[in-house]
Amino acid sequence: MSRLVSTGVDGLDAILGGGITPQSTVLVSGNPGTGKSLLGIQYLYTGVREFDERGVYISFEEDAEDIRAAAESIGFESFDEYVDDGRIVVLDKRQLLGDGDLSETIDRILETVGDGGFDRLVLDSLSMFKLFFENEREERTYLLKFSDILKENGLTSLLINEQGAVFPDTEIGLENFLTDGNVYLIQTPTDSGVNRYLWVAKMRKQDIDTDIYPLEIDEGGLVVHDQAGGFTMMDNSETPF
Repeated sequence: MSRLVSTGVDGLDAILGGGITPQSTVLVSGNPGTGKSLLGIQYLYTGVREFDERGVYISFEEDAEDIRAAAESIGFESFDEYVDDGRIVVLDKRQLLGDGDLSETIDRILETVGDGGFDRLVLDSLSMFKLFFENEREERTYLLKFSDILKENGLTSLLINEQGAVFPDTEIGLENFLTDGNVYLIQTPTDSGVNRYLWVAKMRKQDIDTDIYPLEIDEGGLVVHDQAGGFTMMDNSETPF
């Protein structure tokens, strides 16, 4: 097997057996505030810093300035430099939602991806992207084509998906069929704030650890405590919920 693609998250790569299979498309789901966008930023930042791999960040929800600020908030001070010199290309909501036309938006994304030379991509979020489609048939057609184009261009991609529920919504939706892996970020309220967890539910062609592990977000980004003892999804009495 080719070298696995590192996520850049301590502990997550260990759970995945080293990283993500190249040219895979992975769904990253969770409710607001779980750290999904920060995971995407960390994924691209690691690609440039450690592997000289260029990345594309597609955001339907934030301006480029907001994304830079988020990167800075977790200590990724070189993110600005990587954007300025083109090692990370950001397409933000002002560029993508300006005219509200699906064809124009898709063309802009494909033009950027088709220029080549990119290794990693983050789409934030798939939930907003799907609002362009008028029905499930159109959604299926475009998402299938989009997923194929990402792979054809050699991209290993994270597709961020918003959920309303605190506990992972494991209902099998269209996006689950189109992706090679499913990663859930979970947070539960406590008296002093929130506890965060990460669960890798699926990863095709890989032997993975499917327990739930504690997650922290701090200076330096996301850290998964893979040695902390997983909470199995097979026995609800052992879950933190």
